[in-house]
Amino acid sequence: MHRLTNRNILLGITGGIAAYKSAELARALVGAGANVRIVLTAAGAEFITPLTLQALSGNPVHQSLLDPEAEQGMGHIELARWADLILIAPASADFMARLSHGMANDLLTTLCLASDAPICIAPAMNQAMWRDPRTQENAQRLAAQGVLLWGPAAGEQACGDVGPGRMLEPTELTQLTAQAFGKQHLNGLRVCITAGPTREALDPVRFISNHSSGKMGYALAAAAAKAGAEVNLISGPVSLETPAGVQRINVESAEQMLVAALELAPSADIFIGAAAVADYRPVAVADQKIKKGQEELMELRLVKNPDIIANVSALPNRPFTVGFAAETENVLTYARSKLERKSLDLVIANDVSQSGIGFNADENEVTLVSTAGDLRLPRDSKHSLAQTLIEQIAELMGANEH
Repeated sequence: MHRLTNRNILLGITGGIAAYKSAELARALVGAGANVRIVLTAAGAEFITPLTLQALSGNPVHQSLLDPEAEQGMGHIELARWADLILIAPASADFMARLSHGMANDLLTTLCLASDAPICIAPAMNQAMWRDPRTQENAQRLAAQGVLLWGPAAGEQACGDVGPGRMLEPTELTQLTAQAFGKQHLNGLRVCITAGPTREALDPVRFISNHSSGKMGYALAAAAAKAGAEVNLISGPVSLETPAGVQRINVESAEQMLVAALELAPSADIFIGAAAVADYRPVAVADQKIKKGQEELMELRLVKNPDIIANVSALPNRPFTVGFAAETENVLTYARSKLERKSLDLVIANDVSQSGIGFNADENEVTLVSTAGDLRLPRDSKHSLAQTLIEQIAELMGANEH
């Protein structure tokens, strides 16, 4: 069982002889299913080479805060946002002192300040340095700031001393990292999610579509994968990267999305219809580009598209089915009607008329509508909101099974 499947671990390595263990730690984290990126301090690079760590993690090693080439790739702010957990192993006395006082004078300390991810450190130093009152004060200050201290262990040290200061073994740190994430709510389940807009062709160059960016659906796919699910993402045309551990199926039209949904939904445990599917499509698609004529008006004949979420909900032995209601008025009324008409298990309703949320935005604010009642979730980033939604869906599924 891969205990860290799809988790993004930022591994920081500071200066100390225990840095040699970090190579095995990187291997263990990757072996547990994690995506690992490594930040190596200047002192750490004196004990272990970037090339070794790159080979073990499968990613370039980050070293400098002011490296233009690195910033063009995954910059330090993007790296800080990417991390689900920051693990510094080994953490030297110098690093602990700087972090505890909020310094940002290298890449690793800057990332720690810029990230909302949990920070865990594995201290490693001479036993006298660990026992020094100033180091103990820094350790207490870090703990008060919410940093998790793992270790140090006691034993024989490289300098010949015996006492506390040894970095925990890579297997122990990998186990503690997995435990830090707690329960995977969807472990072993299959989830199918639709996301983005559909495009309904008028001719070879024009189409009818909408403003959906796909961000909410993609955030849900990422959150479901991190919760341990096997995720299939049926995506309309968007300019987003596929989340780690997610299988993506690209479609254009509503009819193509329906075919993919009906193929995948029967084997899914959960189906989430987050796509903004066009309600109508042209009756006929022109073979050639439609030319502008002399007439002032042009009439289009449209036919209703298939209702994907209703088709999935009507399947025998259907999955737990979640729909979205993106409305501009009477949001909860329409959401409750959709829940009943389409026999859904849950409707996630949001008011897309509000500025700063909904289509193309990075934030959202939704209300969960089910037979158990309504639950409002306040405005938050779509990534944070997606994690909460996955937890709520898992909770509702459990309640329905009893």
